Amino acid sequence: MTAAPTGLALYDRTAHLGSAQVISHYSTSFGLASRLCSRTVRDHLADVYALVRIADEIVDGPAEEAGLAPDERRAMLDALEVETEQAIARGYSSNLVVHAFARTARTTGFGRELTRPFFASMRRDLDPVDFDEAELREYIHGSAEVVGLMCLRAFSEGLPDDAERDARWQRGARHLGAAFQKVNFLRDLADDYGSLGRRYFPGIDPARLSEADKLRLLDDLDRDLAIAGEVIAELPSGCRRAVAAAHALFSALSARLRRTPARELLTTRIRVPTPQKLVLLARAAGTRPRRPAATPTPAADRAPLPGAPA
Repeated sequence: MTAAPTGLALYDRTAHLGSAQVISHYSTSFGLASRLCSRTVRDHLADVYALVRIADEIVDGPAEEAGLAPDERRAMLDALEVETEQAIARGYSSNLVVHAFARTARTTGFGRELTRPFFASMRRDLDPVDFDEAELREYIHGSAEVVGLMCLRAFSEGLPDDAERDARWQRGARHLGAAFQKVNFLRDLADDYGSLGRRYFPGIDPARLSEADKLRLLDDLDRDLAIAGEVIAELPSGCRRAVAAAHALFSALSARLRRTPARELLTTRIRVPTPQKLVLLARAAGTRPRRPAATPTPAADRAPLPGAPA
């Protein structure tokens, strides 16, 4: 009979259970997909997700609803970043979500090289100004690509070093994270622009988003999905089905966005119905992902965004 954890082990477990509650209450899609991972990977993903969610809620969620001014939210975000870095260095935080995240970061081997770009992008959302192409790429890197890289550290924990493999997987993780963010730019257009005044697309007025603009944005997004899809079959069994499920879900969202008139995106948030989500998850759970039929050219890696100079 295994003895109940005590001391730091009990605290670690309690912190993780708190993070697991965050993901279960905030994200149906991510939560369902993560269930296809091995237990160890699933726990790490919950720890990463919870901190990312808490930071996002400081920027424009409950903190704003509670009446905190942008300067107060910026100070809270700064404090959270400091606490996160200290916890990764020390192995302990009195904030349970931060403690769980730091434990995963220490175990899987990442630190400020990924957390600092993330917090920088979160701060950028407190100042809703127009982006140019370079600023948007930096924002997407910090808000989405580094989260993909954090998850990749969990996926590859314990594997022997392989520089070529790691480079391929990192490229896939960055592009999958970027695709997720670009999907959210379009499906959250009504709230981001209408309520928060954010204009993410260089050279495009969201209030006058044309069908041609929308399709160019989706072409860019689908290039990211294609690049990410190249490596899914290579990933470890402990995460492969979950990544395939997430890829399939966001591919379905992209397809729905293509079918939705551009003008409707300012009033409607596009979703994949729950029955279709369950079908996609079941397919990912029961089949080995196939490589895409066509491989994007290297130039697609950094294709200019619509409306930005080439």
